[in-house]
Amino acid sequence: MEKNNFEVSMQRLSTIVNALEKNDIPLEEAIALFEEGLSLVKSCDAQLKGFEIKVQELIKSYGNTES
Repeated sequence: MEKNNFEVSMQRLSTIVNALEKNDIPLEEAIALFEEGLSLVKSCDAQLKGFEIKVQELIKSYGNTES
């Protein structure tokens, strides 16, 4: 699976959640979607942590400048 950007991953996760909430898909497909969803959650979490670190670095870098 190629690496998707955060927005695409979140959109796909939303689609998966909606499909699972309808409760009208075969069990095998539901399990496959659930597994894909878990993978996307893990990927998005890692990306968010990376964004958080980047923001903290930027704040630290720009917060140390005096006018």
